[in-house]
Amino acid sequence: MQTATEAPQDSKSDPGSGEAAGESQKPELLYHINKAYNVVPNEEGTDKKVVLLTFDDGPKEREMIEGLIDTLDKHGAKAIFFVNGYRVKAHPELLQLIHERGQIVGNHSWDHIDLKKESEANMRQQIEDVQAIVKETIGETPRFFRPPFGSGNDVTHQIADDNGLIYMTWSNGSLDWDSKNKNKPDAVIQNVLDQLHAGSNILMHELPWTVEALDELLTKLEDKGYGFVDPESIGPDPAADSADAG
Repeated sequence: MQTATEAPQDSKSDPGSGEAAGESQKPELLYHINKAYNVVPNEEGTDKKVVLLTFDDGPKEREMIEGLIDTLDKHGAKAIFFVNGYRVKAHPELLQLIHERGQIVGNHSWDHIDLKKESEANMRQQIEDVQAIVKETIGETPRFFRPPFGSGNDVTHQIADDNGLIYMTWSNGSLDWDSKNKNKPDAVIQNVLDQLHAGSNILMHELPWTVEALDELLTKLEDKGYGFVDPESIGPDPAADSADAG
């Protein structure tokens, strides 16, 4: 199944506008993240039966990253890899690998600490230092931010907003991090399926049993009729932008 990015055809598609098809690498912004951290379409007519795939706490090991991306490629899927700054500093080549293979890099703070327990200055540094090292490494800054442990507050939201970051936690946790699921890919798959709903924002991690589970998981999602959202098609909530403008 291909990544869900295609918009309904309408009069905006003007062949005489001078914009050649494929001129821009970025897909149209069709989705946003709502307050429940689900992926929802901006307009009626856009496919609602989609999921967002995400992987936290990397980049760790080339073999695992390549395994995840090979499976994503097999299913025509894109994912957000939420990275920690200290890991990027240790292995910039792994961040480059994620980027060069067409996957999306997200900001997961520098040290993977509970940001709510930090001062505003430290919280800002935890987020903005990742923006800087990712820009230095791959030439662009992340557009998405997920706080470690899903733990944030109004200040965290504001700092993310100051940096043009779309803030999210998740709405479907695979629990692959839980010791009871270690080396149990079937359990990881079942955890996701048990919580599955339209717009699921699926939290996974760079772990060997998740790599092992991914192909079967994506196949089961496809069999249930779900598409995979291209993260590049996710933008700010248009309703929130309209309210701010008003």
